[in-house]
Amino acid sequence: MSDTEIFRPQKWFKPGTGPRYQQLVRYLSDAIRTGELAAEAQLPPERALAVLADVSRVTIRKAITALANEGLVQQRRGSGTFVCSSSPKLEQSLSSLVSFTENIRMRGQTPSSEILKRGLFMPDRSEFLILGLTPSSRVARIKRLRYADGIPLAIEMSTLPADILPDPDVVGTSLYEVLRANDRAPVRAIQRVSATNLMPQDADHLKLNPGDAVLSIQRTAFLPHGRIVELTTGLYRSDMYDFVSELKLEPSE
Repeated sequence: MSDTEIFRPQKWFKPGTGPRYQQLVRYLSDAIRTGELAAEAQLPPERALAVLADVSRVTIRKAITALANEGLVQQRRGSGTFVCSSSPKLEQSLSSLVSFTENIRMRGQTPSSEILKRGLFMPDRSEFLILGLTPSSRVARIKRLRYADGIPLAIEMSTLPADILPDPDVVGTSLYEVLRANDRAPVRAIQRVSATNLMPQDADHLKLNPGDAVLSIQRTAFLPHGRIVELTTGLYRSDMYDFVSELKLEPSE
């Protein structure tokens, strides 16, 4: 069977068994899960797919959106629609202070970073309040695009007091490795996770579409004596990353 035969209506459409887009979604979902449509296979463009399946482009668009919401396909801006890999999402525990670099290495993958911005700056109001700075203080800021095996997963902006990180240029892939080498690494953190939608520039970095949903994090990290020494905000791809917490039942009195 040719690569395009799988989309022909004779393969998936049965009159009286529901809307065409739902039938197409069910059929393609099974094809992806069984491997008939292989991971990283590229689907035909929307116009061509509508011709092959003998449906409107609106029907194709609804079906692709449904498959994307199930995490079965990924729409890459400027490239097309691809079948997602069957590999599980990366998990980041919310109960342990592990850096992005350490988390990726523990999963047998290779972390890397692209520096988008770094230097020493005057703190903004939020940094001033959260980090407990004085009027004359400066902060080190590092904005990085974080990769695992060459795939962009996250955009992180880390801000630290200049006395904790006087030279942000020394940071390569791992900020925490630099802090540990100077006995300035945090030992605990408070992290908040929420959902947000991507702005165009961030979408371009993560190879997603503007408006796509991602995970937004804000982390404040503390030294042993309680001083806050790190404020990190980040955007993580929700199709490839999960934040996981463990809940325990407290013993009754």
